[in-house]
Amino acid sequence: MTSCMSVLQKPAVFVLLAALAFPQDPQTVIRVDTQVVVAPTVVLDKQGNFVNGLAAQDFVVYDNDKPQEFKVDVAFQPIDVVLVVQADGVTDQVLPKIKKIAPLIENLVVGEQGQIAVMAFDHRIRVMQDFTSDVTKVTKALEAINPGSSSARQIDAVMDATRMLGRRPKDRRRVLLLVSETRDKGSEGRLKDTLLEAEVRNVLIYTVNMSRFLNTLTAKTPVPRPDPIPASARHMPAGGTATPTTVAQYGGTGNVLPAFVEIFRQAKAIFVSNPAEVFTKYTGGREFGFVTQRALEEAISKIGEELHSHYLISYNPGSTKLEGGWHSIRIEVRKAGYEVRTRPGYWMAAVNQ
Repeated sequence: MTSCMSVLQKPAVFVLLAALAFPQDPQTVIRVDTQVVVAPTVVLDKQGNFVNGLAAQDFVVYDNDKPQEFKVDVAFQPIDVVLVVQADGVTDQVLPKIKKIAPLIENLVVGEQGQIAVMAFDHRIRVMQDFTSDVTKVTKALEAINPGSSSARQIDAVMDATRMLGRRPKDRRRVLLLVSETRDKGSEGRLKDTLLEAEVRNVLIYTVNMSRFLNTLTAKTPVPRPDPIPASARHMPAGGTATPTTVAQYGGTGNVLPAFVEIFRQAKAIFVSNPAEVFTKYTGGREFGFVTQRALEEAISKIGEELHSHYLISYNPGSTKLEGGWHSIRIEVRKAGYEVRTRPGYWMAAVNQ
């Protein structure tokens, strides 16, 4: 089965134009924007194999626990991919592996009618190749990527790639493939804003995560910079003594991922230790990891298989469309023994009645 785009067909901030806002003139044309939620969905059997051939009557769809009328689209849509590659100073041992994957992305992910763009990021965000169906150009773009600075503006790069995809024709699926570590190092933008942009632009994000430990272990040792904050000035746990040893022990940030809803509720950015996890989970994609060349190729293969096994389920939220805030999506299959995987929900701004 082939199908699908992702996220929302209409912007995440929805506006309902009421008839009362216009003069009651029979010649007046009243335009109403409707909300169409699109959820890319895969179904797996007990062995973890993708299940194809299901019809609309096999599914039940809930928005905020309310059943919805929906449709299932299986029409083929060409896939456009932006391949976003981390290229900071710790990736010199990993980049040679990434430079070999252009043919795999073309054959397994994009297909005959799709196109690929290539972006690299450290403290800079560079478009190495605009959208093309020529795999030779993609290969050359990857070959031109070299390790850069100590920064890695992951969130900013995802935002720029999302906007690139947003300019593609609406009848094409939009996929962002991020090959990087899971952390961000130096972005100016906020995770919240980037997630909203992905919803607005209908972008489905997959990540293939580099090993942070291996990158650090194999990276060239940078010239150390003097620390402007003395150890005695750092915040310590209650009752602790600020010594160089305790500073090293407690100086890191906790690895606690906040709830997705809280990301949107915060007026300011909040720290998330693993933005890659958030990008994939809340746009409907998946995370993969790799250390070896074979593991990287297997990840690309699995992404391609999943993209071509999607059910495109879409619906108008109906009675829940005036409920601002977080909307949960739950999709069930009427047949027993199947696992359903889809995006957990979306964010909708409140509508003034």
